[in-house]
Amino acid sequence: MATHPGFSPDDDRDLDALPLRERKKIQTGIRIWRTAIGLFAERNFDQVSVAEIAAAAEVSKMTVFNYFPTKEDLVMAPMERHLDEPARVVRERAPGTSAVAALREQYLAALEQHDPATGLSDEPLVLDVVRLIHRTPALAMRATAGFGRHAQGLLTTELLAQDPAHDELTAQIAAAQLLAARLALTTENQRRMLTGERAAAALPAALDRAARAFALVEGGLGDYCAVAS
Repeated sequence: MATHPGFSPDDDRDLDALPLRERKKIQTGIRIWRTAIGLFAERNFDQVSVAEIAAAAEVSKMTVFNYFPTKEDLVMAPMERHLDEPARVVRERAPGTSAVAALREQYLAALEQHDPATGLSDEPLVLDVVRLIHRTPALAMRATAGFGRHAQGLLTTELLAQDPAHDELTAQIAAAQLLAARLALTTENQRRMLTGERAAAALPAALDRAARAFALVEGGLGDYCAVAS
């Protein structure tokens, strides 16, 4: 099961251009999230209360809930903001670019940037989130539902809207294949990061796997695994 951390340890790098009020609001949200992840990583999700997170982050319990309505949101909400990313990539692609090509180029570029959503990030905080979701059933179930059914529904809807033939089955199968390819790639990248590989060292192989995976989706499996007569 792959996860897609949204906040990363350097998320405040681009905040200086924002108005002070908005900048402080974002910084507070990031502080609460980082504090929660640190406590969860140290003591496990079920052993930490929202009140303890609020105290450690130096905010009120109500402030925590204003940013993260449920305890699970403290882990999942930042990454769930990316659920519409595949659909958005398809929607915003250049004229004449296929959906497969657009998603392939976006994923390859994200790998180059060590985007946590690709699994190819060795940032300690990101790895803490991945480990936390893997060992917490409630979080794992939510991740599976969100990045499976919800993301697939969004992409299917976008593909259907872009298809002149408006073929619902083709849109459903295409969305399932594209997201399955991304999920397989991201899961493998996360596995490598959790075993201690460095993202920079793993990048060339990750790029090659991604190119091969999207080529399979683009060309189809054909007679793959056909038994010779």
